[in-house]
Formats: sequence, C-alpha cells, structure tokens
Amino acid sequence: MPAGVVGVSDAWLVVILVGIATVAIKAIGPVLLGGRELPPRISSLIVLLAPALLAALVAINTFGSGSRLVIDERVLGVAAAGVAIWRRAPVLLVVVIAAAVTAVARAMLG
Repeated sequence: MPAGVVGVSDAWLVVILVGIATVAIKAIGPVLLGGRELPPRISSLIVLLAPALLAALVAINTFGSGSRLVIDERVLGVAAAGVAIWRRAPVLLVVVIAAAVTAVARAMLG
C-alpha cells in the first residue's frame, strides 16, 4: 500500500479506538465523582460547553476550507440563520432558511 493511504482495516481500527476512548472519557466522571454533586461554579461552566462547542463548529465550517480562511456563500446562509433565530423561528425553519439562502447564493454567484 502506498505511503499516506489508509486501508479499510486501519480505518476500522481507528473507529474502534475512538469508540473505546469515548466510553472511557464518559466513564471517568461518574467513577471519580462517585455520586457527589458538582460544585455550582463548575456546573454553570459545563452548561456553557455545548453552545461554545457548537459556535466553534459553525465558525470552522463557515469560514474554513482546509487550512485557509474563506468567505463565500456559506456566510450568507449563517447570517440568514442568525436573523431567523433572532426572530425566534423554529429550529427546523432556521435550518431550511439557511440551506435555501446558501443554495440560492451559490446558484446566483456561481
């Protein structure tokens, strides 16, 4: 197999190892805490992790292409989604609006 080419068995090995690591990471909290409550300050920080991670993923997928910074039609879709969220649209409608605006922008801008 040429250098840099990952075989099917290599890919499955990575999937299995990542699965095991995920289970181990999720088990660490309950094992270490043993049923005790987290301090309020830590609980308030944990609540903020999901929105922060989602924002980071949206930013990377909107403005990134490989290792380059890109501003293209995706920005218009995210902006439209932001307006829809601001106007309190349902989540499904927000996704449809973002996809539609991005598709129309791509069709018009080529």
